Amino acid sequence: MSNHLSLLPAWDDAEGVRRASDLFLATYGSRPDGVWAAPGRVNLIGEHLDYNGGFSLPFALPHRTFVALARRDDEFVRLVSDLGADEPWTGSLDDLGPGRAAGWIAYAGGPAWVLRDEGLPVGGFDAAIASCVPLGAGLSSSAALETAVALALDELFHDGTLGADDAGRTRLAAACVRAENEVAGAATGGMDQAAALRTTAGHALLIDSRDASVRQVPLDLDAAGLAVLVIDTRAPHALADGQYASRRAACERAAARLAVRTLCEVADPEAALARLDDPEEVRRARHVFTEQERVRRVIDLVSASRLSKIGPDLDGSHASLAGDYEVSCRELDVAVSAARDAGARGARMTGGGFGGSAIALVERGAESRVADAVASAFAEHGFNPPAFLVARASAPGGRVA
Repeated sequence: MSNHLSLLPAWDDAEGVRRASDLFLATYGSRPDGVWAAPGRVNLIGEHLDYNGGFSLPFALPHRTFVALARRDDEFVRLVSDLGADEPWTGSLDDLGPGRAAGWIAYAGGPAWVLRDEGLPVGGFDAAIASCVPLGAGLSSSAALETAVALALDELFHDGTLGADDAGRTRLAAACVRAENEVAGAATGGMDQAAALRTTAGHALLIDSRDASVRQVPLDLDAAGLAVLVIDTRAPHALADGQYASRRAACERAAARLAVRTLCEVADPEAALARLDDPEEVRRARHVFTEQERVRRVIDLVSASRLSKIGPDLDGSHASLAGDYEVSCRELDVAVSAARDAGARGARMTGGGFGGSAIALVERGAESRVADAVASAFAEHGFNPPAFLVARASAPGGRVA
């Protein structure tokens, strides 16, 4: 990377444990019972399909959120983080429920309220949070926080029963989705939580959101001579401001008109589009139908060790997200265009949109050249300088100390 470019660092476990444990000790005057971590994610393809009954193909990043946590003998909860909060938060488990918790507290404490609501013997706890998952970058910092807390609570209050196998982790992921939807008020699907809990290192995770089933897909970028460059546009990114929810609502209306539960159940997309008469619903549904086909093609190519051929589908995904789904922004469009002009095989926005990050599939060794080109384009447009990381398919969440 050039000296003027900002590279987003990933902490190793020792660094993350130190940061979270030191914050815990400084805040509460004692040592935690343990430290748990969960990763952010990048989605290779399959955007806005998790709540439409479709496929997605995320993989875990090496960037993780670390949670030092200790069990209490009462119903009180104390939370502190390095996420910019000035003072520790103190309240009860009831204070973490829908309509009561807000901001980062909803993501950190929401899983506790949901797990207790679902019958797990969750009590009070103290937690300290340290994270190197970029905030607001569309890399799922919220799910990393939720799932790290959920893993800690499961182990300390439930003997780690749920975190021990995929069936239990599926339940934990679902609880974290409830926390994000009901407590934080973000109408997201389940892709992010599944990626944080159910991936394996060196693999992407093919998620079928119809039944939450998954398949591990080997993702050997090195063998293909390729890299995934993540471009954090530093553009504002928020999912709870109504834009994300409005896209989901439009898809649900279209599905209802077509008499299916979710849009990806439609057998004849062309005929279905002809039956819809609301222009917005047509555009949203068309993205869902075409994105599902792109995911299928990418899976076939990756499974056949033809990773270098997925570029056109990455490009097509961005065009659909920008046009039919209208979730891109100027910064994302410039990042994608500049990366392609600099030689990327394909590029697209990733995550919920309205800011956040883009990904570019580049030749191994070309990361700096492509990043330089994107940074120069941002400067020409007067945007804030972007940040970059090279994504590697990493491990799921778990206890690290």
